[in-house]
Amino acid sequence: MMNEILQFFIALPFLGFVFSLFIPEKKEAVISWVAFGTVFTQLISIIIFIAFWIVDGASDLNLKEFTLIKTSHYEFFIDFYFDKITAVYLFVGALLTSMITTYSRYYLHREKGYKRFFNTVLFFFFGYNLAILSGNFETLFIGWEIIGISSFLLIAFYRERYLPVKNAFKVFSIYRIGDVGFILAMWSSHHLFHDNITFMELNNHNLVNEHLQNHTVMGVFVALCLACAAAVKSGQIPFSSWLPRAMEGPTPSSAIFYGSLSVHLGVFLMLRTFPFWEHQTSIRIAIGLMGLTTSIVASLMARVQSSVKSQIAYSSISQIGLIFIEIALGLESLALFHFVGNAFLRTYQLLVSPSVVSYLIREQFYNYQSKENSIEDSLPKRIEYSLYILSLKEFKLEDFISTMLWRPLKVIGKSIDFFNLKSLLIFFIPLYILGVGCYEYKNILPIEIITNLPEICAFIGLVFVFKSFSERKNPFMAWVLIVMNHFWISLAILFNDKVDYYEVSIYLSGVIVAGVVGYIALLKLKKMEYNISMNQYLGHVYEHPKFAFFFLIAVLGVTGFPITTTFIGEDLLFTHIESNQIVLAFFVSSSFIVSGIAGIRIYARLFLGPHIKTYHELPYKSS
Repeated sequence: MMNEILQFFIALPFLGFVFSLFIPEKKEAVISWVAFGTVFTQLISIIIFIAFWIVDGASDLNLKEFTLIKTSHYEFFIDFYFDKITAVYLFVGALLTSMITTYSRYYLHREKGYKRFFNTVLFFFFGYNLAILSGNFETLFIGWEIIGISSFLLIAFYRERYLPVKNAFKVFSIYRIGDVGFILAMWSSHHLFHDNITFMELNNHNLVNEHLQNHTVMGVFVALCLACAAAVKSGQIPFSSWLPRAMEGPTPSSAIFYGSLSVHLGVFLMLRTFPFWEHQTSIRIAIGLMGLTTSIVASLMARVQSSVKSQIAYSSISQIGLIFIEIALGLESLALFHFVGNAFLRTYQLLVSPSVVSYLIREQFYNYQSKENSIEDSLPKRIEYSLYILSLKEFKLEDFISTMLWRPLKVIGKSIDFFNLKSLLIFFIPLYILGVGCYEYKNILPIEIITNLPEICAFIGLVFVFKSFSERKNPFMAWVLIVMNHFWISLAILFNDKVDYYEVSIYLSGVIVAGVVGYIALLKLKKMEYNISMNQYLGHVYEHPKFAFFFLIAVLGVTGFPITTTFIGEDLLFTHIESNQIVLAFFVSSSFIVSGIAGIRIYARLFLGPHIKTYHELPYKSS
């Protein structure tokens, strides 16, 4: 009976979010009360449920909700799981979100985008509960993706400004790096266990050890991918630079996302998968060292920040580094206790930060006190000054991400500037038809050619999204390249055995529908606006909010967000990549990630930022 109740904790936030969409924007009181009522009802329900659960013996609960698709070798199902970790995260999430919704009712009063803020918070709350209650990797990834897009929307809440939009895109791009780790972890776990394993089964030590004894390298690879995904989400080294940039959104969203809940999702992933990697000593040492390095470096960076939000952000990262050390040491209860304390402290600090800053500005005129000696003063001056400069430069972490992510994408994209719609039609479509012909007659082709064709097709698709990402003129070109990338990926997977057209059609059906919707939206925008070049942010959401919304939905659909069959198709196609086809898995996962970045880039360039028309209000570049 208690298993069945788990559905309620997913259904309530979802219904609250859907209902809030239909409330008129002018009815601020109704919008805020719906948001608060949804979250507060969830909080009371969770408290009552946890109380009964403890009285009943506090045993782990698992509910296999429903199967979305099932083939002869694969099953995609939604699964819910409840244990001590879930209980803590659900309670803290509901309590803090109810506080934030109460605070935001007054903080954002008469703010342009009031309804949009509460819609996005409820959407985030739904994704958060789905992720925390997830019973397998597939269900967790759905919630993971919802939280990611909610982050982008809230960071870019002040969408008429340049800096929030730019930083929102940066944060989303780094999130997608973590998604690569998550996708590869799901793929390799399927090959390791030959099943869509649940977290309940993951707690079976005998089952896990039996598989790891014969596949040690695969086990290490899964653990490293999970650690990468967790490090990105929780801002650990070398991905720490995104968190202060995420503070561009309203203070309440900064508190709920980057002070308390979203930033601790990496901690949740490590706690949830701890039974898998607890006997892999090298992984535990690596995670502990990552947490220690992050804690030291983030503490130094926090001490030199001139912005109170950035100081709180780096302080939070530092504490999360300590939590990673506790998890690596196997101190689960201490890590949970530390998470609760850090989440409440950072939420409080961010909410009161505007008031504290105003008090300190007033206080410094009347009660000046000289700076006391710190630990750094005991160091030799050359080392002290070097640490100070490095901390001001944030240890060049931003440059590291730029070198590893942005520059390669731009260099590769610019090196294929000969691409245009005409060459695409003349050369690459016949080439794709040739590839389909090779698949149809693969039995008569040499085995050496057939063996290498999957990697070749996947690489061509990857080049397409590289070009889409670097395209600065024609949005139609960038959009068609994203859609064509999916066709090349499907062709690459088709060359593997046991793949049929039905499975590929599940994947491509969502891409085709979303691709057509997006292309029509671009055509309509072209008719209404002369300038749709992507050389700068155009801000067309001012005058065309409906087209902006439909194009965003199309972008999410074509990039595998869980609103079309493409999301299921991605996981389905990955199961056909063999464990020895690491290059193919890397090309395909990279295509998914870069296509998502390229799609959001088109949306941001066309619809967000300062409006190109001068008769609209023009805000400063800095927020």
